[in-house]
Amino acid sequence: MIAVLISADFEWAATKEVVDPDQCLQNPYSEHFFSLVNERPLVFMHGGWGKISAAATTQYCIDTWHPQVIFNLGTCGGLQGQITCGETLLVNETIVYDIYERMGDPMEALETYSTRLDLSLLREPYPMPVRVGKLASGDQDIDPKLVKHLSETIGVQAADWESSSIAWVCQHNHVPCLILRTVSDVVSETGGEIYDDNATQFAKRSRTIMADLIDHLPAWIEQLQLK
Repeated sequence: MIAVLISADFEWAATKEVVDPDQCLQNPYSEHFFSLVNERPLVFMHGGWGKISAAATTQYCIDTWHPQVIFNLGTCGGLQGQITCGETLLVNETIVYDIYERMGDPMEALETYSTRLDLSLLREPYPMPVRVGKLASGDQDIDPKLVKHLSETIGVQAADWESSSIAWVCQHNHVPCLILRTVSDVVSETGGEIYDDNATQFAKRSRTIMADLIDHLPAWIEQLQLK
């Protein structure tokens, strides 16, 4: 079994629109459906937004279906000058950036929840253009005031809400994890390009991004080197 976790509500809605499953089943956290890709059984699960939901649903997924590998497909916000809208990040490391340690070493606290992902699981060439890099997660859309901190101190080009939790839980369960996040919008030190439209543009861009990622999913699965 291969599991595909989809985080944000708009991303999940787009996924169901693209895949058009026969039936969605309820679970204690959300919903899921089963599919076949390249004759391999897949479970698609709505992981939910934010680190708490992401951690809980990842553990539930592992305990319930014992997947050989977990994919996380979705969107992320990019940092202006570091990455552009529409670029896809194949994540090789995750880090939580909204931990604020005031009694010890702040960077040591952040490193506690840093996870390196083993991309040797994938054969090259990759089936779509990607940028390999580090992704930060926090329970917020990127704060323009943190753009410089994220790029210069944390050393990332983009950020999301969930990937760090998914990767951390997978690592502790010894389950391979592959994260593909496409930049839906870019944030500068003065603001976010789609922050003031009540998520209208995010919903629209999510549909385009998820359609592209799911369209390439069979090719990514073919590149897996599973034991």
